[in-house]
Amino acid sequence: MPSMNLDQEKIRSLKALLDTAREVVVVAHTHPDGDALGSTAALSLYLREQLGKQVTCILPDTPPENLDFLRAPSVPYLFNDKAPREAAATIQKADMTVLLDCNAFSRTEGLQKALEESPAVKVLIDHHLNPDSASFRLVFSTPEISSASELLYWILKAMVPENTPSSASLREPVRANAPEGVFSGAIGLSLMAGMTTDTNNFANSVYPSTFRMASELIAAGVDRDALLEKLYQSYRENRVRLMGYMQCEGLHILEEGAAYMILTKEIQDRFNLKDGESEGLVNVPLTIGKVRLSVLLKEDGDHFRVSVRSKKGTSAQNLAQRFFHGGGHENAAGGKLFPGQDFTPGKADEYLRQTLKDYLR
Repeated sequence: MPSMNLDQEKIRSLKALLDTAREVVVVAHTHPDGDALGSTAALSLYLREQLGKQVTCILPDTPPENLDFLRAPSVPYLFNDKAPREAAATIQKADMTVLLDCNAFSRTEGLQKALEESPAVKVLIDHHLNPDSASFRLVFSTPEISSASELLYWILKAMVPENTPSSASLREPVRANAPEGVFSGAIGLSLMAGMTTDTNNFANSVYPSTFRMASELIAAGVDRDALLEKLYQSYRENRVRLMGYMQCEGLHILEEGAAYMILTKEIQDRFNLKDGESEGLVNVPLTIGKVRLSVLLKEDGDHFRVSVRSKKGTSAQNLAQRFFHGGGHENAAGGKLFPGQDFTPGKADEYLRQTLKDYLR
């Protein structure tokens, strides 16, 4: 279990670094998803409430509206797309920076230069392959885990074991008045949210440790039912209509076993789509028996954001690395495509169709 196998020397080093830190900046990747928001919120709250540190959570982009509830209460946030100068100045004066849910500062895009030039002690907590270890004083990198939120859970648990539920408590019914502890409130809720979203609600990248984490958080008092309602049952009508439209009119299935959809700017405008509202769409084609690989292109300014999902035995990661300037996990990956560089403008459909056919042959 990750809770047993964590390098104890690294845990001691992290404690020592935190003891001397005063101002800490917590950062995640561009276009923050549930795992990025959950893990940064949980760590920010822990540092502020448990250790009394001055903490600022800095994100490259404003979070999607449907995930805004995951922002940590009482923690100041800065978004580089809204306040780049203030974000850079805060990074420069911090004496510790923690990067979560991405393997390198390059994944923060507009924040990269400020983070790399910062004199602060730098710590990485991530679950993706190929971490840029040379850029950090301390690295916690575990690809064989569900999410950055789960990895952070085991790290925090190793640091504060007396505040986590005992094995005996897991056998008892969950009580409405669960005892107070590090994971009983917003910290536990944030970690549960990050893990839940990154596993697609336990549909992929799930390990024995993932279920143990969920059980312990529920025993600590986390209301998973209320969380699921916020994550999956609070969308706008526009999103539901878009999902139906794309499945009826925008879904292309190839005989080789691939499916793809292209979410153009025109379609986004037609349904008044907000950032984050297409989340989960790429998973839908995998419910079809013969489909083993699903790709979603979403037009975003001068490029397309690419989401890739696959069934076991077909590598989404390899496809993203080879053709989409990206990477990720074996069955869940992402990247980008640039018209004029990767394909002739206006020919995204032809490029994607041929790429998928060649990849699966």
